[in-house]
Amino acid sequence: MTVGSAESRLPMTSADWSSQAWRVPAIRAAAIVAAGSAAMIVGAYIFQYLLKIPPCPLCLEQRIPHYVAVPLGLVVAVAAAKGAPRTVVALGLGVLALTLLTTAGIGLYHSGVEWKWWRGPADCTGEIQSFGAAGANLLKQIQTAVVVRCDEVMWRFLGLSLAGYNTLVSTALALVAGWGFVRTVKRPQ
Repeated sequence: MTVGSAESRLPMTSADWSSQAWRVPAIRAAAIVAAGSAAMIVGAYIFQYLLKIPPCPLCLEQRIPHYVAVPLGLVVAVAAAKGAPRTVVALGLGVLALTLLTTAGIGLYHSGVEWKWWRGPADCTGEIQSFGAAGANLLKQIQTAVVVRCDEVMWRFLGLSLAGYNTLVSTALALVAGWGFVRTVKRPQ
């Protein structure tokens, strides 16, 4: 078994593969990103199902990049371990970084909506307006429907909401992917 590019393959036995593989920056970065995104998803489900804190539409949108980052991170880690070309591994790490910056950006936007710095999406913030000829019955049905608002914080710890923590953690994971990208690109031939 080998780890690294075709130029720098390290002979491995299955007993020492994991300790040697962990030394390759691309494998390390991709595995950390995959594990971190998986932890974010598990945490979101714990808050939703065990702590009974329902997600708003923006919360659900913040999860999507993590759903992408977990399998992509695993694919990049395996590709790096199997000696895939440097450009393929670097491209995968770059896509991971951009994916995580996307969820960090959504989290930052969501935090701003929660702090009332700017308006949020109409489907989960603001007032319900008149529906004109649609009738009072439709308005009554909509007003009695349970809508999780994006501009109301359901949980805070140390002054940050879950959206704020998503911003911080996702930015950190993007930096890890960026570090792996730089180390992969600058690796000697």
